[in-house]
Amino acid sequence: MANITAAMVKELRETTGAGMMDCKGALNETGGDIEAAIDWLRKKGLAKAAKKAGRTAAEGLVAVESAGHHAAIVEVNSETDFVARNDGFQAFVREAAKLALNTDGTLEGLQAAQFPGESVTVSDKLQNLIATIGENMNLRRVAKLDVSKGVIASYVHNQVTEGLGKIGVLVALESEGNVDGLSTLGRQIAMHVAATNPVALDASGVDAATLERESNILREKNAGKPEHVLQKIVESGLKTYYKEVTLLEQPFVHDSSKTVTQVLKEAEAKVGAPVTLKAFVRYALGEGIEKEEGPDFATEVAQQAGRA
Repeated sequence: MANITAAMVKELRETTGAGMMDCKGALNETGGDIEAAIDWLRKKGLAKAAKKAGRTAAEGLVAVESAGHHAAIVEVNSETDFVARNDGFQAFVREAAKLALNTDGTLEGLQAAQFPGESVTVSDKLQNLIATIGENMNLRRVAKLDVSKGVIASYVHNQVTEGLGKIGVLVALESEGNVDGLSTLGRQIAMHVAATNPVALDASGVDAATLERESNILREKNAGKPEHVLQKIVESGLKTYYKEVTLLEQPFVHDSSKTVTQVLKEAEAKVGAPVTLKAFVRYALGEGIEKEEGPDFATEVAQQAGRA
């Protein structure tokens, strides 16, 4: 039997996009011949994934999963919404979210985790799914939240099935207060986050590049004024900006007469303990992915019929 090395498996994986165990099996079947192994994989339909890797995958699903004081959120993309309704795809996304609870919260950690019930990693399982379904897919991102006490509430918007949808939100509340009351409050805040898409928890979380851009816009709008006047305009403008984009300063969507900070403070009396909004995560499906603009449906049909 040929000596199948890790380097050979790696080369075959990179060439075909097939899963690690499939590549190892192909090399064993072909006595370590890379070219023959490629043909073997193609005949088995396992080398399709690499050909599809260049296609834009901006559809798919966001999944949330929680257990005790831990919660995770993942986004898995596909090329079409049709695949997002596929049972096999949904099962993979749901399982990926469950696995994320026990990883280090990084994408690399989740990709390397063993898929339950199979001798393959999550990354390999996805490659196999690509070969089976016939569309490019991408495990795009993952995040975890933890609290030592309190709750992590979740909300899924445009839910297609339990825990799977187009927008997913996690909200971590640290508190020793009543769990039921905290859960209700956390879900309301999670719905608020889904609706308003805050950029940070508070002013300290807004990145420097964003602040510089907002400051420059304010300066350009008021060009020609003395520097000391410009400075006050920028300071005032940034305070207004923080109220619009930072979660704790935003007007609460369920009662716009109060900020989220005020709602948290009032909730302390109801739950019987101080409440701290520790962190939040919001994933909207496909955000930031540049989608390819193809022809409209009528034009596409005409092109296929040879009339365009």
